[in-house]
Amino acid sequence: MIVIEPQWPRPPNIHALLSTRSSGASKSPYDSLNLGDHVGDDIEDVLTNRAIFTQALPSNPLWLKQTHSVVVSTPETRKAKNGAVIEADASVTNIASEVLVIMTADCLPALFTNSKGTIIGAAHAGWRGLCAGVLENTVAEMLRLSKESTASDLLVWLGPAIGPNSFEVGEDVVNAFRDSGLPFSEDAFKPIPGKSGKFLADIYRLAKDRLEAYGIKSIFGGEYCTVKDSKQFFSYRRDGITGRFASAIWIAKS
Repeated sequence: MIVIEPQWPRPPNIHALLSTRSSGASKSPYDSLNLGDHVGDDIEDVLTNRAIFTQALPSNPLWLKQTHSVVVSTPETRKAKNGAVIEADASVTNIASEVLVIMTADCLPALFTNSKGTIIGAAHAGWRGLCAGVLENTVAEMLRLSKESTASDLLVWLGPAIGPNSFEVGEDVVNAFRDSGLPFSEDAFKPIPGKSGKFLADIYRLAKDRLEAYGIKSIFGGEYCTVKDSKQFFSYRRDGITGRFASAIWIAKS
């Protein structure tokens, strides 16, 4: 399996990796390491792909049913579910070898840890979740797990998402961020010449604005574009019917 390791100054006990679309069992248009079980792919191929992915991890990952919400799964809520499907768009933990995972194909995956490596988080941020506060909710739940930590102690890595030259949105998206009452850079939305009411959105910039407003200063990543890199990444905006790749993070046992 071909994977990408995030480049960020993580504590030595924190590990993270991303799957690419290579080295799996799925056929076109899900070729080949599709990890999404909700996109129309053959379920046996998906299960084979998940088994391949899990070989690189210390335990089975905590798969989420993602719905573009701002719900964060915590150790407490998972215990209460007693093995039931986890419907959430982010997860946090302070438990070693518990693997948090987010699936995407243009939306932004964000991975979190603190400087001591005692808590981690993973969030799925499409523009709706980002605007509604999924990143802030993830941070808030992490800080509840680690009372001695503050937002300034956190590090965030922004994984592969649709790039700023590919993400065309309408005025409704711009207005949603304006109406949120939270700060964002106006230049995160650039009008498209000749297309009235259409903008190119920079989801990385929007995420950084939200994180910085929360007091987080150590933000890394943001250099990929899923739409343009068809060799490594699935992209819903590019292909329509397609698979999902995953971003995973965990705390190693001492």
